[in-house]
Amino acid sequence: MKVVDTTNLESAYKQWLDIQPLDETDRHRLSQRFTIDFNFNSNHIEGNTLTYGQTEILLLFGKVMGVADLKDFIDMKASNVGLKMMEVEALVQDKPLTQTFIRQLHHTLLREDYEVYRKLPGGEYTSYTVHAGVYKTRPNSVISRTGERFEYASPEETPALMTDLVDWYNEEERKGAMHPVELAALFHYRYIRIHPFEDGNGRIARLLVNYILARHHYPMIVVRSRKKTEYLDALSAADKEVGALPSKGAKATLIQIRHFLSYFTDLVTQEIISNVRFVTEKDKQNWWYDGEMIRLRSENVSQLLYAVMLNPAVTIPQLSAKCGLSERMVKNYLKQFMDKNYLQRGEDGKFHVFIAPSTL
Repeated sequence: MKVVDTTNLESAYKQWLDIQPLDETDRHRLSQRFTIDFNFNSNHIEGNTLTYGQTEILLLFGKVMGVADLKDFIDMKASNVGLKMMEVEALVQDKPLTQTFIRQLHHTLLREDYEVYRKLPGGEYTSYTVHAGVYKTRPNSVISRTGERFEYASPEETPALMTDLVDWYNEEERKGAMHPVELAALFHYRYIRIHPFEDGNGRIARLLVNYILARHHYPMIVVRSRKKTEYLDALSAADKEVGALPSKGAKATLIQIRHFLSYFTDLVTQEIISNVRFVTEKDKQNWWYDGEMIRLRSENVSQLLYAVMLNPAVTIPQLSAKCGLSERMVKNYLKQFMDKNYLQRGEDGKFHVFIAPSTL
């Protein structure tokens, strides 16, 4: 018996299969788009301050643009290394998931141990070490929206629970009875309830979800930062069904996490549909930004963006002449695009376009 309705998911997946194989240009553009979207959103959810544009310039061109914490730039680069590492691992079909790989992935994201300093209610400070690639050595918890402390698995029980999780996943994959989306959702939930590391658990969970989807030939997905509340609410709804005991969370069932499974199924469905539209709905007025299609109001406006994209040093008078728009209108459109972070002008006066055309 299905826990949630997968009709829309199966329809979307069929549409995806119907357009396979993708030509090299579409495959490359989809991969490039996913690289930026995934890294930006997964890190932004956790507090990284880089903009979408800064992420693109850093990951595609290896350059730093604008001002941000150095750690945020380093974390974003490490995130992309982890993503590529996961994609390579997912391709090895006859190799099971291992705790060693999960710990290596974590070490890749965090890079090295570091100290965290916190001010206690009495005014004194305390510190602890976050270990890269090592399971937690101190308890971790989160404060819920209702102000309650929600405890994750203890350091003592974490190794055994992670062994159970990985063994369970490999056995379910071997049996092949569970739908890949169900398997990914349940793995994500159980992993989050263990919270095996002192930091980086959310980023690892989102990487491993895509590891599972990729191994089963599903498109990888992005949990959008702008929809973070929906993501956390779905996890919270499942928590209420499962209960607060970490050991029960680590052995939760599909029925118990049905609210999160429903959310996750819809997420995968929408991401697949978005990919299909990105490949098939090619129109000079259709542009894409962080997973959303932006329909520009006229061909002149679209021509303006193409002109800026093809010639980053283009001037306002040149744009006016090329697009048949007054210089005042050109300036207004450029300001609107910059306000929405679709493009930015560097210190050298050159434009950087971050909104992607549906056709080149």
